[in-house]
Amino acid sequence: METKIYETATIDEAAELLKAGQLIAFPTETVYGLGAIASNDEAVKNVYKVKGRPSDNPLIVHVSDREIAEYVAFVPQQAEALMEAFWPGPLTLIFPMKEGVFAPTVTAGHNTVALRMPAQEQTLELIRKTGFPLVGPSANTSGKPSPTTAQHVMHDLSGKIAGILDGGETQIGLESTVLDLTNAAGPVILRPGAITEVQLEPIIGKLAGSAQSTNEADAPKAPGMKYQHYAPAQPVILIDGTAADWAAIIEAYRGEGKQIGILASEEQLDIHKDAALATYSLGLKNDVAAASQRLYAGLRYLDEQPVDVILAEAYDLAGLGKAFMNRLEKAASSKYPKKQAE
Repeated sequence: METKIYETATIDEAAELLKAGQLIAFPTETVYGLGAIASNDEAVKNVYKVKGRPSDNPLIVHVSDREIAEYVAFVPQQAEALMEAFWPGPLTLIFPMKEGVFAPTVTAGHNTVALRMPAQEQTLELIRKTGFPLVGPSANTSGKPSPTTAQHVMHDLSGKIAGILDGGETQIGLESTVLDLTNAAGPVILRPGAITEVQLEPIIGKLAGSAQSTNEADAPKAPGMKYQHYAPAQPVILIDGTAADWAAIIEAYRGEGKQIGILASEEQLDIHKDAALATYSLGLKNDVAAASQRLYAGLRYLDEQPVDVILAEAYDLAGLGKAFMNRLEKAASSKYPKKQAE
């Protein structure tokens, strides 16, 4: 199969392929999604197959407007306020599922469905022209860093999907916040993203908490909760320490003859870049938005370099930093220095 690149002028052709059950990757403000029409179960099953995605990991459905009553059992008042405030945008809402609307494979056996309206006009037009919402998990091989350019998608899925709608580089670079509106105790963040607790609570009141992981035996209610994600082939070591800690671990790996890659802020690279075979800048340390936008591209770049280990810099957990660290911790195989149990 030849994977074709589509642009705004050829969206009609891409939409016809989606209607016919083919897979088309599309851009969003977060990451690129792997699109299939959400009413076609064979097409949705093919999304899982192409990605190598575990079958118990549900998919997010992408819609083109806020008129969602036909897709869900009911729309809570909180959801109306959230959609008004944050749609289109990087917020996924989990609703009670309406029977018989979406292909069974979409929800991975749950009685809930996750919906999002992306802030990307090409993709909104693609959904409108297809005539039905699209599933859209990240358009990459499952477990690997998510794609933030059409070239990343082509690297992973060339020859496996019909096409890619090229919208350039994504603006945010991390997947959407997922908020569960079906929890009996109140709304719960299942995956952190660019829309933070501080932004949500003025709209709907205090959240009931967060549940960003699940037990091995349990089926995840949202993407990103259970399985390792975002990881290159090499081990990623998360460095959350002082300059002396950085110097110590670099010396240890160099003593073992290891080739080192570093994913870090400009400030950290200024100190340690000469010790590494390859580096990738996350921008200035005080700009977590830039770090988030560059994270997956950096992991992908270093994955392609002849390095044995990738040392990655930790960021503060405030604001968007929580989502950044959520992704980086899932990519990392270990953390240094190891914290002593209190």
